Amino acid sequence: MKYYQIDKEEVLREVNSSLEGLSKEEAQKRIETTGYNELKAKDRDPIWKLFLENFKDPMVIVLLIAAIVQLILGQFIESLIIFLVLILNAIVSVVQTRKAESSLDALRNLSAPEAKVIRAGARVTIPARELVPGDIVILEAGDYVPADGRIIESGSLKVNEGMLTGESEAVEKHTDPIEGDAALGDRRNMVFSGALTVYGRGTVVVTATAGNTEIGKIAGLIETAEMKQTPLQRKLDKFSKKLGVFILILSIIIFGVEAGRIWLSNDTGDVTSSILNALMFAVAVAVAAIPEALSSIVTIVLSVGTNKMAKQHAIIRKLPAVESLGSASVICTDKTGTLTQNRMTVVDYFLPEGAKEEFPDNPQEWNDAERRLLHIAVLCNDSHINEEGKELGDPTEIALIAFSNSKNKHYREIRDQFPREAEIPFDSDRKLMSTIHTFAGQKAILTKGGPDVLFSRCKHVFMKGEQVPLTDELLTQFQEANENFSERALRVLAYAYKTIPSDKNELGVEDEYDLTLVGLTAMIDPPREEVYDSIIESKKAGIRTVMITGDHKTTAQAIGRDIGLMDDHDIAVTGQELDAMSEEELDQKLENISVYARVSPENKIRIVRAWQKKGNIAAMTGDGVNDAPALKQADIGVAMGSGTDVAKDSAAMILTDDNFVSIVKAVGVGRTVFDNIKKAIAYLFAGNLGAIIAILFALIVDWINPFTAIQLLFINLANDSLPAIALGMEKPEPNVMSRKPRDINEGIFAGGTLSAVLTRGILIGIAVITSQYIGLSHSPEMSVAMAFTTLILARTLQTFAARSTQQTIFQVGLFSNKYVLGAVAVCFVLYAVTLIPGVRGIFSIPDAFGWNEFFIAAGLALGAVILMEIMKLIRNTTAQRN
Repeated sequence: MKYYQIDKEEVLREVNSSLEGLSKEEAQKRIETTGYNELKAKDRDPIWKLFLENFKDPMVIVLLIAAIVQLILGQFIESLIIFLVLILNAIVSVVQTRKAESSLDALRNLSAPEAKVIRAGARVTIPARELVPGDIVILEAGDYVPADGRIIESGSLKVNEGMLTGESEAVEKHTDPIEGDAALGDRRNMVFSGALTVYGRGTVVVTATAGNTEIGKIAGLIETAEMKQTPLQRKLDKFSKKLGVFILILSIIIFGVEAGRIWLSNDTGDVTSSILNALMFAVAVAVAAIPEALSSIVTIVLSVGTNKMAKQHAIIRKLPAVESLGSASVICTDKTGTLTQNRMTVVDYFLPEGAKEEFPDNPQEWNDAERRLLHIAVLCNDSHINEEGKELGDPTEIALIAFSNSKNKHYREIRDQFPREAEIPFDSDRKLMSTIHTFAGQKAILTKGGPDVLFSRCKHVFMKGEQVPLTDELLTQFQEANENFSERALRVLAYAYKTIPSDKNELGVEDEYDLTLVGLTAMIDPPREEVYDSIIESKKAGIRTVMITGDHKTTAQAIGRDIGLMDDHDIAVTGQELDAMSEEELDQKLENISVYARVSPENKIRIVRAWQKKGNIAAMTGDGVNDAPALKQADIGVAMGSGTDVAKDSAAMILTDDNFVSIVKAVGVGRTVFDNIKKAIAYLFAGNLGAIIAILFALIVDWINPFTAIQLLFINLANDSLPAIALGMEKPEPNVMSRKPRDINEGIFAGGTLSAVLTRGILIGIAVITSQYIGLSHSPEMSVAMAFTTLILARTLQTFAARSTQQTIFQVGLFSNKYVLGAVAVCFVLYAVTLIPGVRGIFSIPDAFGWNEFFIAAGLALGAVILMEIMKLIRNTTAQRN
């Protein structure tokens, strides 16, 4: 039922109520039917279930099996480390999931605790949860609206519905029915749960409670909105399944081959011990092949990204959002405060004798008309700035006193010189405000208001210091100026005055006639200066910007065209026009719609889903309760720092400065973070591939295993983490904001990453095989020591090659990342520990291993890295030529 379309008497009949309210018995019956007026949350998964969910990953399963086997074989420290890493990752995941569920809690906290109602003709106060449809609720200034309802009495009732509609100004309410369909913000005869009464009083009949209210519908949308995995998460999940199966098969094959050789050999030694050693080695290969620290490294690199974003006024609440931002291809942004300054500003004016291009900054240069125009704007005005510098009052009136101050005439100076003697406040019916002041012994009524209303009240015009009759020609000039301003989506005010007898001390509405018209001012909430460049930058980066606002279509279009968001072929649509579109029609027009105006929460989710359906990664900004479902549905929800807690809890990122520019800067950081994560992944897998190539080669040619289990575990746990984390600190690639957003279907090893892994892995493998071959000429024990040394040094030095897939180490700067230098130094120190007498035996390094063998192994490792850089240079040179 669209209660706003019918008169209040019919509404009372529809909800089976009267002005006397419901009886206590009837209210109780309705509670049994409709339930209590409170938002209910669906059951959450218990923590233990969320915890166990993390152990379904195939790579995790392989690691668990490996850790259990190690535990059985007595390798307690190695297995304990693996268990700790897996448990820590699971705990982090549970904490993040619970945080994501807090938006509904914040929504429930918006509900009013109590409500003033009329029950059986008597006014009583009851818990708001006991309200039912048909209850008669009394609202007064300061009250939160406890349920949705139709207004049946209004005493200048004004309600702030910004948390639902996105509009900052309070809405003046009335009781008349509204014809046709109306957007939520235009239903002036309705109130909605969670809104705040800021002025006057009203009587309301409840039409909806709990989940049926507008805020209840939003709660439902929040619960049904999908929590999106980031592109990287999806790729890692898919890859980990394949890698887990591959490593399991590889380990089984290695164990099978080794066990077969033991059974078929003529060795009369301890077969059981040899089989256990073979099993231990197969397990070590599995652990070596799986970068178990990868999840932690990704988390750490994302955390580094959050710190960088915080410096750009972007606070990350959910770590994966850092990476998602880097792949964003669409930004759905609010207008007010994000693209604009959220501050009405006078940008133009009109005087019948002609307005200067700029209003003079020197008050001494003002002519009579300019002085009179500004005096009326400041004196017929209720706004002010308090001692703390806070602006108080209507944004339009604040703009007028700010305009005076900007022209070097402080508004207080004018008000002190011409104090107010009487007034008629503004109201929405008259669309006027009038005050009385005395100028040089002559009293005058000053009036400001809507141009159309004020034009009809005027008989004269103030021109060149004199009053002249308002001719049709002069009136046409004013009307054309008003139309020109309106076409530019500017808010226009007209100003007039009338001299009155000196003994007149009271003012009535009948005095607001026979006025003298002075001029017009035009104002708008102007775009932020830096937004223009950011829109250009986002286009250059292949990112589409779409404005979704609760403002009117004309205003939104004007801003969109001004900042370059709308091109010639782009269009704007309202929420009602969007509702009338089929899914097929929206799909066809989506690429051309740059502005959505007067939208509902359902509209916002639909827009986000439409872009996602086309394979885009969508970022969505918002600040109100009405934005929460779309913020959760979007791949990256971006809440404003000045917004509601509900919006912030539903979002993945919060902008502390509410500025669109910060989003674009954050995208640049996100792209860099993703690049650096891929660099870390390439570093890890290239090193692991080199080890596996050496192991498989030795297995095929029947050499001794090139590494012991403890050597592989040492390299994987001690040698990998620090360099990978250091790569997460790399500065942006030169083209980070000039390339298109990556395809969400792009594999994790796309964009040259697979090529880098294979190239570097093969070169490391060849270096290790060569080192082992040289060592075998001395002894099997020496071959193992040399293979181990070459692998650990090659993987460490590979950090330099991994710093960029596009630039050589000299182009990127050998000393430009101090963290890489520190990580490499630590890895060298860790390797040096294995050479200490007494420790050598643990890592199977014989006493005969000396400087000669070390330099051969180190030379092979360094040679592999030099070849990596040469091949990178050749590949990039070839790509540039093509």
